[in-house]
Amino acid sequence: MKYTFIVNPESRSGRGGMIWKLAEPELKKRRIDYEVFYTEYARHAAGIAARITADGQEHTLVVVGGDGTVDEVVNGIQSCAKVTIGYIPTGSGNDFTRTLRLPTDLHAALENIFETGRKVPMDVGRVICPDQTYRFAVSAGIGFDAAVCHRAAVSPIKVVLNKLGLGKLTYLAIALKWILSEQPMPAEIRMDSEKTKKFEHTYFTAVMNHPYEGGGFFFCPKAQIGDGILDVIVVSELPKWKILLLLPTAFFGKHVNFKGISIYQCREIEIKMSRELPIHADGEPIARGQTIRAVLEPEQIQVIAPPDAGA
Repeated sequence: MKYTFIVNPESRSGRGGMIWKLAEPELKKRRIDYEVFYTEYARHAAGIAARITADGQEHTLVVVGGDGTVDEVVNGIQSCAKVTIGYIPTGSGNDFTRTLRLPTDLHAALENIFETGRKVPMDVGRVICPDQTYRFAVSAGIGFDAAVCHRAAVSPIKVVLNKLGLGKLTYLAIALKWILSEQPMPAEIRMDSEKTKKFEHTYFTAVMNHPYEGGGFFFCPKAQIGDGILDVIVVSELPKWKILLLLPTAFFGKHVNFKGISIYQCREIEIKMSRELPIHADGEPIARGQTIRAVLEPEQIQVIAPPDAGA
């Protein structure tokens, strides 16, 4: 079997390149048949994945980078059903690894990919914005979580915290600041063929394939990556002080027990906000708009995961 590595050397302030320098000798020692491509600019991984999979053949793509690099690769793949993804995480968020219990240690990650891992089917979502469509593996959203992702992507604080191994604190700090500065707004949400639900004071809505997003927020604890269902969280009708108290509990999934936190499941959803807001897919800023629609792709993708991984 041949493995194709897509390496983001700049992931987590250069950690991706450092990890690859340690990984490549191990591949040669194991006599792995492989080729490697390096990303050089934003969205490059999507282009690389598109070229590799354009032949319509089966491929095993191993991502060395962060969740953003995985997102790019997923968006570049021509046919999800013909691709298996392996992952050596080097980013700061690592939400993709949590559900699948993927090892973050290099040697354990290599062992998982080449020896002990099994293929787990994973749904792939698609978010439709006014001017474009975009795949997501973990989550998509409009409002709070998207704004946090937008600001974290350009925050100088993230660079410093990444070097200290504390990158997830960037999301928490920006989230707290956003809650204090922004005002809730009306939202209309329609899921499948159900009647439209109206919320008068909405802070955010996230559409989840994995249970985690934003560097470890356990927003939809019951989400399963291969069940053919999207999980949705809506935070509304809450005073700011209560959201500030609830936010830390979301790391443990305890927020779902409180009034004002609504969890739904669906196969298709349309979200309309009262004004233009940031939109994200897998933590990557993709657009601004008032309306998004999210659905599941008809094909699942395979991910190499440990034997005890949830699916």
